[in-house]
Amino acid sequence: MKNLVSTNWLANNLDNVRILDASWHMPNTKRNTLREFQNAHIKNSNFFDLEKTSDQNSLLPHMLPDAKYWEETVSNLGIKNSDHIIVYDNSDVMSSCRIWYNFLYFGHSPDLISVLNGGLKKWLIEKKETVNYDKYFSKSSYAVTEDLSMVLNKNQINENIKNKTFELIDARSEERFHGLQLEPRKELKSGNIEGSKNVPFMELINEKDNTFKDKRELGLVFEKLQLDTNKHKAFTCGSGVTACILGLANSIISGKNPVIYDGSWSEYGLK
Repeated sequence: MKNLVSTNWLANNLDNVRILDASWHMPNTKRNTLREFQNAHIKNSNFFDLEKTSDQNSLLPHMLPDAKYWEETVSNLGIKNSDHIIVYDNSDVMSSCRIWYNFLYFGHSPDLISVLNGGLKKWLIEKKETVNYDKYFSKSSYAVTEDLSMVLNKNQINENIKNKTFELIDARSEERFHGLQLEPRKELKSGNIEGSKNVPFMELINEKDNTFKDKRELGLVFEKLQLDTNKHKAFTCGSGVTACILGLANSIISGKNPVIYDGSWSEYGLK
């Protein structure tokens, strides 16, 4: 697995990879991701819209689309199964990790899908070049193979409350997890899934440059939870985005693909 690449590595390989800007912002930020991309992005990158590449027929946010829709979307960008894809973002919720997860779920080789460590924030700190023009690629014929073992539904979550077959870890803040803060979505109650544990995703990130902590430090964060090491880990959050940050961190530690409760609290916490 090549989960992460450095800004220096990407600067030296701009013409050898496919680069996607997967920035997404919480609605209350009032930020326009596409406009931000058009104003400044990493050379050779294409905008990859998290909203438009999710299930358009679901009432829940960011749910995985069907395989045919993903195939068409990725093919229209000219991405091939053999491409090494680098995903980055300029988002407070590190939305690139969700797109990294989606590509893995739809069968892209784990060695050929990576997140830019530190994202656009680190790229700009280092005063690396950005551009405001688009790069176009001819349409491809991308092929999908879904890995259903990487996604959980509500029934499986409820079964786990009774059977305790896996450890469920929530990426939301402590305040939201413990029900001390109202959810951003008004239709949701406060609290958490019975039996779940909490790792606020920012505990995995170096505040200075938005990079992931090293493998040893990441391991220590999870060790604090006193998890049953004989059980698999699965991840949840507010709407399936920041859960993938935990999923990526766990992949760095274990080398395993992440398992995500796709509906997350947006489904489970409905009043």
